[in-house]
Amino acid sequence: MASRRDFVSSVLGASAVAPAFRPDAIRKVLGAASRGSGGPDDESYWGEIQRAFDNDRTMINLNNGGVCPTPTHVLEAMIRDLRFSNELPVNHMWGVLEPRIESVRRDLAHDFGCDPEELAIVRNASEANETMIFGLDLKRGDEVIVTNQNYGRMLTSWDQRARREGIVVKQVAFKVPPPSPQYLVDQFRAAITPRTKVIEVTHITNLTGQIMPVKEIVEMARPLGIEVFVDGAHAYAHFPFNVADLKCDYYGTSLHKWLLAPIGTGFLYVKKDKQKALWPLMAASKEMDENIRKYEEIGTHPAANHNAIAAALAFHRSIGAERKIARLRYLRDRWAKRLLAASDKIWIPTQLDTPWSGAIALVSVNGVDPVRLHTWLLNTHRIQTVAIVHPEFSGLRITPNVFTTLDDVDMFADKVLEAARKGLPTA
Repeated sequence: MASRRDFVSSVLGASAVAPAFRPDAIRKVLGAASRGSGGPDDESYWGEIQRAFDNDRTMINLNNGGVCPTPTHVLEAMIRDLRFSNELPVNHMWGVLEPRIESVRRDLAHDFGCDPEELAIVRNASEANETMIFGLDLKRGDEVIVTNQNYGRMLTSWDQRARREGIVVKQVAFKVPPPSPQYLVDQFRAAITPRTKVIEVTHITNLTGQIMPVKEIVEMARPLGIEVFVDGAHAYAHFPFNVADLKCDYYGTSLHKWLLAPIGTGFLYVKKDKQKALWPLMAASKEMDENIRKYEEIGTHPAANHNAIAAALAFHRSIGAERKIARLRYLRDRWAKRLLAASDKIWIPTQLDTPWSGAIALVSVNGVDPVRLHTWLLNTHRIQTVAIVHPEFSGLRITPNVFTTLDDVDMFADKVLEAARKGLPTA
């Protein structure tokens, strides 16, 4: 794994082409970490973290669930490798840069707590999850259990298998917020029949930010011979965990969300003894049946994106997973608890003051359409959110990140309270 000295050196190199990034910023971050500072309300510490990003500060970005900006030095590392590739792609990309994916694999595997031979570098969580969804042999009548809060693309993928192959997909609903983790496990258990072959569960939902009891679901399903696919799109590098905490055999995630790696990066974890039976999305030779790299057989693609993962991972680890989630929850609570205290028209189904949520939260204002509220915040106040309209609930999904300032969340809260008290302007 990259050392702190290597990390600082890479940042200093990037700073020559990124004037907004102070050359001593990461040194100060690392020094603060070594002194035990950097608490969730230490604005001097988090101010230095914010300076690692070349963000458009004319906008308030509170939609970091889909994709996040990457730190400037990570972006510059990718651009450097793209330029180097372009000089002589057949040699520089394939011969020099592509082999370095093994270092990225090693570093990610170390952080996730698995063997490097169990981790494939892919382009996003959808690619990882669709490898699971389409890769397992199922026959007509076999049943798959999902929830109606699983990510839409994954539900669409299962629906295609159902239409094409005659498998049965059963959607489980659950209360928002759920009364307990055990309640969630029981919802899955109640849907199981002798024909159930797969459960696909989101590690954390993209709608309300509910963290699911993955380990308990795995432990319930495994003795029944049911495979559990974990969609971790919003989880990895968001809050602390590793594969041993989950006890799962399959896991897919994006790295351009909470790890802050370049767009188009993710990983797929498949336990070694499960690889032979899980087909890749694109064909690989028989000799690769038990080789994790068969899931990377997608044809020609840039090496620069996945190599820059190493710099993003070093940045993440320099902050520390525990410090990071503490800050994210602090930012969430700053706006969420203020709104709840200020108006009885505010509803927030995301569980606060528990370990079962992180930065992602949903907020609804009684009598205010969330789509119109989103549009008003964006067009009038330059605040980026995302409107969620689900058959069972609706609201705005609010997702700060480590570059989010207190002023950002305070401005958002100000405007939501304005909408709650006065309503939205008529067209």
